[in-house]
Amino acid sequence: MTTTATTRAGAIAARVDALDWQTLTDQLDEHGFATTSRVFTGAECRELAGLFDGDGFRSTIDMARHRFGDGRYRYFAHPLPELIQGARRSFYEHLAPVANAWSDRLPGDTPRLPASHEELLERCHAAGQERPTPLILRYQPGDWNALHQDLYGEVYFPFQVLTVLSDPGEYSGGEFVLMEQRPRAQSRAHVMRPGPGAFVIFPTRERPAVGKRGYYRIGLRHGVSTVTKGRRTALGIIFHDAR
Repeated sequence: MTTTATTRAGAIAARVDALDWQTLTDQLDEHGFATTSRVFTGAECRELAGLFDGDGFRSTIDMARHRFGDGRYRYFAHPLPELIQGARRSFYEHLAPVANAWSDRLPGDTPRLPASHEELLERCHAAGQERPTPLILRYQPGDWNALHQDLYGEVYFPFQVLTVLSDPGEYSGGEFVLMEQRPRAQSRAHVMRPGPGAFVIFPTRERPAVGKRGYYRIGLRHGVSTVTKGRRTALGIIFHDAR
């Protein structure tokens, strides 16, 4: 790793560290999701969006072919770009305590998570999950992403983060949709349009909610509404690796 690359990763990690984590944690506990202030600059968003048409990917998925929606996304190969690596490591360190607090509230045998991202990846690799999962997604007019969960194996981290790299004026539609599947009740949708470089933090699979008899599980899936104009490029950071 070069000194410049290390400096860039460290700069991103420092910005993540400087976020108001008490407020973000309160939002996660109350609503199940949270949106940060801007982490990536405009220049960094454009740089990352420009990677979509280059090399450095392990896989490219045509969503229509698999009936996942319409559009394409690409999984990064190792080594991850330093901007992404810095964000991935730092977000994990702040979210692991929240994940463990949620684990204590959820009924059943929910495993506790290690403090460092390196230890989580060791668990993934021991379970045969060795492929990196951060991805970049591109949508054109008419493209959309079906509601889904990003699990990829028996080891998974309870949170993931997403940022839109395109400026708001570059596209219409394409809202991020988070769907709560509440037990014995109608589903509830949360629709978000985060600013470029700001991150939405949301559950990978489920969250705890409190009722009259204590905490219970709410399942969640996420997707993207139809893009009606322009081009939308987004970055998803998933913390566990895939089989």
